[in-house]
Amino acid sequence: MEALALLGPAALYMISMTITPGPNNVMLTASGANYGFLRTLPHIFGILGGCFLLFSGIALGLGLIFERYPSVQFALRVIGSAYLLYLAWKIATAPPPDMRVRGEGRPLSFWQAAAFQFANPKAWVMGLALMAGFLPQGGDAVVNALVLAVFAELVALPCIALWAGFGVAIGQWLDTPRAWQIFNWTMGALTAACVYFILV
Repeated sequence: MEALALLGPAALYMISMTITPGPNNVMLTASGANYGFLRTLPHIFGILGGCFLLFSGIALGLGLIFERYPSVQFALRVIGSAYLLYLAWKIATAPPPDMRVRGEGRPLSFWQAAAFQFANPKAWVMGLALMAGFLPQGGDAVVNALVLAVFAELVALPCIALWAGFGVAIGQWLDTPRAWQIFNWTMGALTAACVYFILV
């Protein structure tokens, strides 16, 4: 009964955290516009897979390392910031879809998106709060952690997919190379701006 009672609040928490802007959602918007929804699916599922592993790990003890060793937090912030700046540059300088050479410019792969979650401070904060606030105390700790992590990602799926769909819709309106350039530079700038929130 305790677990069932926690599912509603956990769902509301995950919706509020995953439907709001952040590095993942900005990149999904850019990917949806530039590559379409189907080609963005590995990116979407990579985010979900990476967060599932991260959240499960936090519940099973990984979070203690993050809390006890500030140097680990600092290293993750630096790595995450550097990678975000690299991705921001790639997004900003991407040519319009109809001007790309075959094979030029690719959306994030499943594994790239999954690995990024371990360097994404928002994902760490989300996972720490999720497991601290909504993990049932009774029963098998491992089972509880896995079930809560799966539930969290099921709730997150439509929220982050919405951003990729939003990008696809925007892409329908971008009918000139200049419009694409402005859009990609804007998305790149927003991605780079996320570094401020990581480092502050």
